[in-house]
Amino acid sequence: MLRSFFRKVKDDQIEKFIEQFQNRETEKLNDFIEQYKPFIATKVSEVCKRKIDPEYDDEFSIGLIAFNEAIEKYAPNKGSNFLSFASLVIKRRVIDYIRKEKKNYGYSLDDREEDMENPYEIKVTSEQYQKQIETEQRKEEIFHYTEKLKEFGITILDLTEHSPKHKDARETSLLIAKTILRNENLKKQLFDTKKLPIKEVANLVDVSRKTIERNRKYLIALVILLSEDYIYLKEYLKGVEK
Repeated sequence: MLRSFFRKVKDDQIEKFIEQFQNRETEKLNDFIEQYKPFIATKVSEVCKRKIDPEYDDEFSIGLIAFNEAIEKYAPNKGSNFLSFASLVIKRRVIDYIRKEKKNYGYSLDDREEDMENPYEIKVTSEQYQKQIETEQRKEEIFHYTEKLKEFGITILDLTEHSPKHKDARETSLLIAKTILRNENLKKQLFDTKKLPIKEVANLVDVSRKTIERNRKYLIALVILLSEDYIYLKEYLKGVEK
C-alpha cells in the first residue's frame, strides 16, 4: 500500500516529505528510499552505460548514498525540484566513484587496458577515459541547467542573444546576481514567481531599472547558475569575475 501511495506523490508533495525528513518529523525515510530504488538504478545505469544490478554492483550503493545525500541537502529555494536535484547528485557521485576506482585500481568501462603492455598506450587511454567522464558530467550539467531555464521561460538561444556584449556589463550583472542571492526575500520571490523583481532589485543596486530590464534573462540565468552545484558550468564565470 505504501509503495502504491508513493507512486502517486507529485513533485510538490515529495518536497513536503523531504522537509519532514530533514526536520526528523517522520520515520519513513527507509520506505521512501525503497520506493525510489528503481529511479536510483536508472540514473546509475545512465552513467555506467549498462544495466545495474542493485544486489551486486557497487555503483548502485554509491547511488543510494547519493540519494540520501540529496535528501539531506535539498533546498527548495534553489529552484530545482527534488528528483531533478537528486539525479544530478547521483550521477556526479557515481562519476566521482568511477574516476577514483579508475585511478586506484585501473577501473575501466571497457577494460581495454588489460590487453595493453605499452605504458604510453595505457596513458593515452586513461586520458581519453578521463575526458569521457568529464564530457558526461558537463552534458549532465548542461541538460539540468537547460531544464531549469525552461521553468523561467528562457532558452540557451535567449542567452546568446541577450547576454551583455561588454565585459563591464557582464561584471555588473554578476554583482547584481550575487546581490539577489544574498537577499533571501528577493531570491524567494524570483524562484516562486519565476519573474525577476526588477523594482526591488533596482532599489538595492546602483543600476537603472532600464538596464536591469534589458539584461533580465541574463540576470536570471546567472542567479540559477550560482545557486546550483554546477562544477563545470561555473568555469565560464572565471572570465567574468574581477
